[in-house]
Amino acid sequence: MPSTTTARPFRRLLGITRSPRPPRVRRGLLRATVFGAASAALVAAALPPPAPVPLGIGDPLFPYLGNPGYDVVAYDIALNYRGSNTEPLDAVTVLDTRITQRLERLNLDFTHGTVRSVEVNGVPADFAGVEEDLVVQPVRPLDRGSRARITVRHTSDPTGPRNAGGWVRTGDGLAMANQADAGHRVFPSNDHPADKAYFTFRITVPDGLTAVANGVRKRTTDNGDTTTSVYRTRHPMATELAQVSIGKSAVPTRVGPRGLPLRDVVPLADLETLEPWLRKTPAQLEWLESRVGRYPFETYGVLIADANTGFELETQTLSLFERSLFTAGYPEWYVDSIMVHELAHQWFGDSVTPRAWSDLWLNEGHATWYESLYADELGGYTLERRMREAYRRSDQWRADGGPPAAPRPPEPGRKISLFRPIVYDGGALVLYALRQTIGTDAFDRVERAWVREYRDGTAGSTDFARLASRIAGRDLGPFFQGWLYGEQTPPMPGHPDWTSTPPQTGTRTAPEAVRPTEPGTVPRSGPVVRGENGPWSAVKPG
Repeated sequence: MPSTTTARPFRRLLGITRSPRPPRVRRGLLRATVFGAASAALVAAALPPPAPVPLGIGDPLFPYLGNPGYDVVAYDIALNYRGSNTEPLDAVTVLDTRITQRLERLNLDFTHGTVRSVEVNGVPADFAGVEEDLVVQPVRPLDRGSRARITVRHTSDPTGPRNAGGWVRTGDGLAMANQADAGHRVFPSNDHPADKAYFTFRITVPDGLTAVANGVRKRTTDNGDTTTSVYRTRHPMATELAQVSIGKSAVPTRVGPRGLPLRDVVPLADLETLEPWLRKTPAQLEWLESRVGRYPFETYGVLIADANTGFELETQTLSLFERSLFTAGYPEWYVDSIMVHELAHQWFGDSVTPRAWSDLWLNEGHATWYESLYADELGGYTLERRMREAYRRSDQWRADGGPPAAPRPPEPGRKISLFRPIVYDGGALVLYALRQTIGTDAFDRVERAWVREYRDGTAGSTDFARLASRIAGRDLGPFFQGWLYGEQTPPMPGHPDWTSTPPQTGTRTAPEAVRPTEPGTVPRSGPVVRGENGPWSAVKPG
């Protein structure tokens, strides 16, 4: 049965049966807290022991991400953009929560902004910042089974290191790139993919600018010299998939399969140049629906940003792309396949979301799989050739970053290093081996059942193995044990001649340092990352 965070306690999703009760905080905590590197020092000076402490849900890769004791049901985020992408936005974030254990204080993930006030159920609450947590002390404890509405008035700062995530400053405004753990650099949240919620965005911008967010637009209000646009999702979403675009944008619309409304967001000056690419989306949707079933959301579109991010990102219903992907002269089949990669994520990663970050291969492996199939059909590169090359490199990838379902933690200060080749082409290689083992018909049934049974929910590697075993009619535990957790790549069924090059010890390579010359080695970041030499060296294989 699919597990959805709106149906069962968040902590239970990760197998957490009990969390330590947060220590008491006396009244009079620090107000107007500035969140950032100095937070811990400010709190230490202002609070007597026992001081607030950062909490987490024990994710193997991000142990302090997320918070125990509650589920977020819905976010309502109001952002006021004054026209400069180097100045903080004024913001109000409202979290409607379900309390799953008695709490005397409650932690939110938040950093890189100033908190001006916090209310719990309309009553002012004390608060303090500790590392990247906002610790809230309500007037009264929150009882298990109760609801709590938490209102945080704060700023949201778009400046900071380019690779830190959160806001992306574009040539004419802002966009978001919150994967993997940067949503809380934009708004207070329970910033872990296991706690999905519904979102409403209320974005106010000066005249001449356009704001677009996840979901569908509910209304637009002309305030005189500003405009407020309200967007709402119809399906729950992980914080890392939130998207807000602000800029001098065109928003062309079209119709997809069965009348699905499509809308794109592109720089106004580039609309004519980019339109040939935008017209491809309906056919790409039809292609994916023919393989995995109906598109899972209320709308879709591509957001093309005038920014040098080095990646693409599958933000829910509105995938983020760099402008240069479409204008730098890459082969058409390659660009098409990357568009399909991000579109496939709407099923794999967005609708079915990983329960823990170690399940990332389920997102990226599937997106890479359908990207590869599409490129094969376009004549760009055959699936088998790509998988053989991935197999050749697989042992080195495992040595560098761990096996697909047990990846090593990201390097300190480089969270994007989590997105290594082993979860992309290495994950797709697991799917290829599964198809070789159970046959194409059974494999196709597994794929359709996966996105149908876990739609709008969270799931992990064990769930996928159990589902595949059920559909195949046999125990696939030993298969998944070797392919997902083994230090060495198992033999490829049906290809006894395939070999994996023994890894070179002591040569662990960061993904972006790889300069691939073959597909199967493209380092990406949920974000599809392109090396400086372009896609697979930007050379169309012969």
